Amino acid sequence: MTQPRPVVAKASLDRALSKLGFCSRKQAELLIAEGRVRVGGKVARDPSLRVDLDRDRITVDGERVVAERKVYLMLNKPRGLVTTRDDPEGRGTVYDCLEGLDLPFVSPVGRLDKASEGLLLLSNDTRWANGLLDPASHVAKTYHVQIAAAPDEGMLERFRQGAVVDGELLTASSIALLRSGGRTAWLEIVLDEGRNRQIRRLLGTFDIEVLRLIRVAIGRLQLGELAKGQARHLTSEELAMLAS
Repeated sequence: MTQPRPVVAKASLDRALSKLGFCSRKQAELLIAEGRVRVGGKVARDPSLRVDLDRDRITVDGERVVAERKVYLMLNKPRGLVTTRDDPEGRGTVYDCLEGLDLPFVSPVGRLDKASEGLLLLSNDTRWANGLLDPASHVAKTYHVQIAAAPDEGMLERFRQGAVVDGELLTASSIALLRSGGRTAWLEIVLDEGRNRQIRRLLGTFDIEVLRLIRVAIGRLQLGELAKGQARHLTSEELAMLAS
């Protein structure tokens, strides 16, 4: 994996609050609009105001905002939850799985759509997250996908060749048949890039319905036996896996 780009000390005020692990950028914008944020003792109402994270004193409701401890989590995301903190439609979110845990503000590292499940990373370390998400890093993501079809080798080869959807070529690093029975089958699909609903869109061009989609690995990090809806901290060994 390529090395992350150096951290720039200056950032917009809304982004600074997120980088310090205080809240999301959207929540920061609301706090700033309400006049609850001060920089150097002065009320700041412009979320784009450039601040120095190392030197500027930033407070919210009179309390100084300081960098939280770095947290790295893996979650076995259940189907039916959206990967966001607040949902305007009132749907359940992945943060429901974190209730009761003593955590600073953390953000998802990438996304899984509502109908998808499996391994999701969350962290308040934005540099680490951006390094994993950078297309140049080519961190592989492995999925087990149940489809409403029993593909033969010819069909699998067509999947491997990819398809153009809305002017965008969708491909996978590899597609293999895990098992097949009756009218359904399980595929293992590996991606080294993250495009919106990539697997569903690719298979949809062949009129193949996706019944279940489970992310089982990111790089060499495996979902393993983590129970559905449960989260845990990554070990130092697991962090090293993601860095290699």
